Amino acid sequence: MDDTRVEAGANRTDVRASSAYVRAGSADLRASSADIHAGSADARAAREIDVRAESADVQGDLTHVRIESSPVGPVVRPPEPTDLVVLYVHGDRHLSGTPESALDLAERLALCTGAVVVCPRYRTSFPAALDDIHAVYGSCQARGPVAVAGERLGAGLAAALLVRLRDMGAPPPRCGVLSSALLDLTLEAPSLLLNAAADPTFDVDELRLRAAAYAAGTDPTNPLLSPLHANLHGLPPIQLLAAGTDPLLDDSLEFAARAARSGVTVDLRVRQDAASLRPEVVTAMADFIQAWSPAGQPPHPV
Repeated sequence: MDDTRVEAGANRTDVRASSAYVRAGSADLRASSADIHAGSADARAAREIDVRAESADVQGDLTHVRIESSPVGPVVRPPEPTDLVVLYVHGDRHLSGTPESALDLAERLALCTGAVVVCPRYRTSFPAALDDIHAVYGSCQARGPVAVAGERLGAGLAAALLVRLRDMGAPPPRCGVLSSALLDLTLEAPSLLLNAAADPTFDVDELRLRAAAYAAGTDPTNPLLSPLHANLHGLPPIQLLAAGTDPLLDDSLEFAARAARSGVTVDLRVRQDAASLRPEVVTAMADFIQAWSPAGQPPHPV
C-alpha cells in the first residue's frame, strides 16, 4: 500500500515533520497518476471519503450509541462517555451545512474514543459559517477537553477555527483532524484538474460557482476563508487524511508542509485511493485524538 505519512509518535512524542518529507509524496503521487486513476469504482469512491459498515477496523456494537437532537445539530453519545468532546464539522461537494450524512462516521468515532461527538449545522456563507462553528466550540468547552475535526469544507472551517482561536489568544482544542480538506478557495491547486479526470462526478466549474457563493464577495486569500494562506505558527497538533486520487489532495499536502515549517506537529497520511484510505479513517482519527487528549474522565455536569 502506498503511504506518505508523517506521524505523531508513541507516548505523545512531538514529531516535527520536515517540509521536505511532507512534500516528498506530491511528485510521486502525480507521476503515478495513470496507475492511481485506474479503476472507475475507486475513482468514484475517492470523491466521497466516508466510513460505512465495511470499515472492518472499527469494532463494536453501535446499537447503544445514541444520536440526540440539539439546537446546534445532532449529538452522538457512546454508551459510557468520557468528558472528551469531538466537534465534527461536516462538509460535502455541495458545500452544505447539513450534518446528517456524517452521522455514521460520528457514531463510530464516538465508540472508538468514548467522546461525545457534536455535529453542528452551520450557515453556508462566510463568515457566518465560521461564526456558527466558533459558537458551538465555546459551548463544547464547558463540558471538557475538545478536539476539532472535519471533512472537505468542514475541514476548512475546522482549520479556520484553529487560526481564529490562535489569533484571539483563546484556549485551543487539543488537536485538529482534517479529512480530504478544502483549504484554499482560490481553487488553483493542480490536483483539481489532474485528479478531476479520475472522478466523473467531480465538476470543477460547479465547485467554483459554489465556492464563490460561499465566499460572498470575500477575497479568497483571506486566511479565515482559505486557511492555506494563514500564518500557521502556534496551532495545535494537526492530522491530515487524503487519497491520492482526491481533487483536493494538493490542499492537504501544501498545508501539511507549511504547518510543519511553522513548527506544528503534523500527522499526514496519504493513501493511493479512497478504497485504501476508507477502512483507516475512523481508527486513524481516533488514535490521533486520543494521543493528544488526556485520559478520559467522567463528564462534567452540564
